[in-house]
Amino acid sequence: MLLKDKEKSTYKEDSVGEKPLRSIVKSLSWRTIGTLDTVLISWIVTGELTLAFSIGSIELVTKMVLYFFHERIWNSIKWGK
Repeated sequence: MLLKDKEKSTYKEDSVGEKPLRSIVKSLSWRTIGTLDTVLISWIVTGELTLAFSIGSIELVTKMVLYFFHERIWNSIKWGK
């Protein structure tokens, strides 16, 4: 596929190329990587593995909630559609 053809693709065409389950798995894998990164950084900063996992656990939940509301707000913005 040429670059110019890709730029002209619509959401419907793009969604045919990737199934929802794939998107879910990609989201979960990305969130896992992000949380492990937070745990590692927290462990380096605090020196306490238990505290690092506590921070990572909280971050896991808060980032998913924040992302949900971020997406909902962006869905209501007409700019760029």
